[in-house]
Amino acid sequence: MVRSKTQSLITRRVTPDGSSRAPDELLVEEPLEIQLDGHRVTSTMRTPGHDFELAVGFCHTEGILGDHPVTGIRYCGTGAPVDSDFNVVTVETAGKADEPTPRLGSTTSSCGICGADAIAELTERLRVLPAYEPWPSESLLSLPGRAQAEQGLFDSTGSCHAAAAFDRNGEMLVLREDIGRHNAVDKVIGRLRLDGHTDLLDLALFVSGRASFEMVQKAWAGGFSALVAVSGGSSLAVATARRAGLTMFGFARDGSGTQYAP
Repeated sequence: MVRSKTQSLITRRVTPDGSSRAPDELLVEEPLEIQLDGHRVTSTMRTPGHDFELAVGFCHTEGILGDHPVTGIRYCGTGAPVDSDFNVVTVETAGKADEPTPRLGSTTSSCGICGADAIAELTERLRVLPAYEPWPSESLLSLPGRAQAEQGLFDSTGSCHAAAAFDRNGEMLVLREDIGRHNAVDKVIGRLRLDGHTDLLDLALFVSGRASFEMVQKAWAGGFSALVAVSGGSSLAVATARRAGLTMFGFARDGSGTQYAP
């Protein structure tokens, strides 16, 4: 079943010259519960579409999927109205993955000792990226323009984020859009994992919006060697990128940007 990502609505447009009624396209927002082998992992608000990729990507970046192969992904019936049956997804490993501890979501910002703890927790399960060929700045700074040309959902609604994976030739491997930046990134990582891409060191991750700690955490966990964001980075995001050995650019617009790391 194909779920609609947008909803048409008649709205009132107000301008200095007066007001008028006009059709508008709204981005759909619905909850998704993610499970691993039938055990609840988390719930997130997302735009329907590519739900299986989102579930796999989240389990991967949170470190609970590990190296276990995905044996299946399916929607779980809830006994509620039909639409609800498409708001619960379980990723299956035939019971090989450890039972997850349910959580409300990922840490998105932190400071002080909390920030130090967040980085320490990451370094305990993620290794510093191995040596890689430096990325030319002009190559990374061209990614926002390349991604923008493919953001059809944003063009029609103006209210969603995007994430995309690019190789060193500037070729886009996958782009996903969602109401949440973290969801868009997880969908990209999930797609790459399901396609068998296990070594992402020669890939760069583009994200719309800011380069928060969560974006850096997901880029590092995914195995990317570069992260490019349209807006700026936070102090914890920069510290984490430097600890990971991740190349990080913010304010990437019109061929210019700020390099925060390495």
